[in-house]
Amino acid sequence: MPVELGRFLGEHIPGARYVEIDGDFHGSWRTEDMAKLGPRSLEFLGSLGFEQPPPPATRVLATVLFTDMVGSTERAAAMGDRGWRAMLDKHDAMVAERVAEAGGRLIKTTGDGVLATFVGPSTGIDAARAIRDRVRVFDVEVRAGVDTGEVELRNGDVGGIGVHIADRIATLAGAGEIFVSRTVKDLVTGSGIALHDRGTHSLKGVPDAWQVYAVDD
Repeated sequence: MPVELGRFLGEHIPGARYVEIDGDFHGSWRTEDMAKLGPRSLEFLGSLGFEQPPPPATRVLATVLFTDMVGSTERAAAMGDRGWRAMLDKHDAMVAERVAEAGGRLIKTTGDGVLATFVGPSTGIDAARAIRDRVRVFDVEVRAGVDTGEVELRNGDVGGIGVHIADRIATLAGAGEIFVSRTVKDLVTGSGIALHDRGTHSLKGVPDAWQVYAVDD
């Protein structure tokens, strides 16, 4: 089937869009040929309003770090929108540097805090310490929560119960404190990181009771 016939149809059918795909076939069920048609076919279906199925989530083991500024609402009110925005920009840039230095991945900022992941719990704690100490130059205190567990990777974000646990643990901490889960405590044994038991707590939306520990300065 001469390719010119396809070009003719593309030029004479109102609203048509003609796309040529590299190959020596005009109709084929060979796997390698169908693979070339796949992306174009999905793009065409999308133009008709059909949504492509989301890619499956990938579950990986990671250490999750949440940080949160203490008294951010009051601070924002005192500084005004412009001053608060400028301070947040400096905070976000500094945090990104500390996360990168620890070999982590900054997932996103949360308005007055950050969500980041790390390969291991020790590096997550090191990053939390560095962030806490560094933000004090802005006259700001942060609290942090760290947990290690399986998370779901999807479209550059992370989700799953491990993310919620780190978030909930962070809310238990006070100004300048870094709280970790029992899982993190067990994993950092022998690292030289000193931890103090802060009791067992119920975490909002998370089943079971969770033992929490504070990182010694």
